[in-house]
Amino acid sequence: AYQSGNIIGQELRVLGINMNFAPTVDIYTNPEAHVIGPRSFSADPVEAAFLSLAYYHGLEDTGVIATAKHYPGHGNADQDSHGTLPVIRDGFDTIWESDLLPYRLLIKEGLAAVMSGHLNFPLITGNAEPTSLSPTVLKDILRDKMHFGGVVITDDMKMYGVRQRDRTIPEVCELALRAGNDMIMISRPP
Repeated sequence: AYQSGNIIGQELRVLGINMNFAPTVDIYTNPEAHVIGPRSFSADPVEAAFLSLAYYHGLEDTGVIATAKHYPGHGNADQDSHGTLPVIRDGFDTIWESDLLPYRLLIKEGLAAVMSGHLNFPLITGNAEPTSLSPTVLKDILRDKMHFGGVVITDDMKMYGVRQRDRTIPEVCELALRAGNDMIMISRPP
């Protein structure tokens, strides 16, 4: 994992790129989570956390900023947030010991950036909104409880997981900034 992060970081630096939207620190707990599947380091939270940490250090040693994603965790989703809003019925205690473990470890090591995912955790937020639009998830948990002081960037705002109820891209972008994201990602058309 360290070598992978380091080699990728070296290649990015040659290209003049100083930030990578990696590593994917999602825990592969749901075999139906095909969108995460091979992008995950492991189904075991401890193993995923330490492999994420190794990748992070490999990337950071090249001077490329790592971005852990998809906060708070896409690994137990059975749907793809590119096309819909996945609903994950895990409570806070469950994700604290699983999905949030890599983030907790990386934050202690100085992680500079986190990507917020377009996921719904109704048992945590109490509503049907994506976590990328949730002050509870971004401010109360990530900032206050986990003491993350870096940059929070959204996943792509063109994804349908965030554009529920026919909201426009400008509407969801404003909601994302108000919820606690620092930066907005919007992909270009093909």
